[in-house]
Amino acid sequence: MEKVGKYAFILGILVAVVAGISEQTWAPGALAVLGLVVGFLNITSDETSSFLLASIALMMTATAMDSIPRVGEAINPFVSNIVAFIGAAVFVVAIKTLLDVTRD
Repeated sequence: MEKVGKYAFILGILVAVVAGISEQTWAPGALAVLGLVVGFLNITSDETSSFLLASIALMMTATAMDSIPRVGEAINPFVSNIVAFIGAAVFVVAIKTLLDVTRD
């Protein structure tokens, strides 16, 4: 199962790049599903804090990219796809973390 999570992560990044270039309408849904797989299978409890912190930083940076003239417009489709992918994984990891914290 560990390899499935790793392959889902690699596939998610590839789909985000390709769909960002060609602006595919199906991409956000597919990326969200891949993100869920990554969140369930790929992020261990030891990696949770680092993953959540890096994800928050990535999402905040993605929001700020729109304000950069020309550059923000050019990379916005790619960044939106990455946010869809990582956002789903963050949701799963955050819920798993909350359940672990409240269980103790």
